[in-house]
Amino acid sequence: MSVGEEDIGETARKLFAGPIEFLKSAPGLQYLPDPTVPEIAFAGRSNVGKSSLLNALTNRNKLARTSNTPGRTQELNFFDVGKPIVLRLVDMPGYGFAEAPKDMVKRWRFLINDYLRGRQVLKRALVLVDSRHGLKDVDRDVMAMLDAAAVSYHLVLTKGDKIKPSALVDVLEATRAEAAKHPAAHPTLFATSAETGEGIADLRTTVLESARI
Repeated sequence: MSVGEEDIGETARKLFAGPIEFLKSAPGLQYLPDPTVPEIAFAGRSNVGKSSLLNALTNRNKLARTSNTPGRTQELNFFDVGKPIVLRLVDMPGYGFAEAPKDMVKRWRFLINDYLRGRQVLKRALVLVDSRHGLKDVDRDVMAMLDAAAVSYHLVLTKGDKIKPSALVDVLEATRAEAAKHPAAHPTLFATSAETGEGIADLRTTVLESARI
């Protein structure tokens, strides 16, 4: 690791150990905060462990719980990182929930599509994938949406502690091979665990690096 990489890793650690606050929920584009700072968006299936990962990333136990309160499940949730603000994390509504009404799914797609296509300060997205299951068709739909919007994204495997290390390697390689077919997918993938902390420090560094692009 170079000195520069060490520096940004330590900067990222200190940043995410500092002030992080829930800003607002946005049910539509007209409610988005002013586009004044870089944004990193998090996407994933409804049961992928997105809240746990956000909490691990930010060294909090309950930060992402704010976005799980009734009425906010189909909204974009914004969190300010740093004081003064360095970047914003955007918690996008979970997708692929089988029991969701069709009109809710349609609203979700319009909201996400409009946000991805029109948000100039969106620097990168993180697409979370359950390591126990690998990529599903709903994940591929979101990847296609990001490709079409020309939004660069990383694939992030979650719950890496829930499967055997050899199985995790297999899922990682299969995911990497599929990512190579998508124009907006970044070649760097992450295997993480909110429980053990695996991959969290590297992900923090990448979030900060992406915000600086």
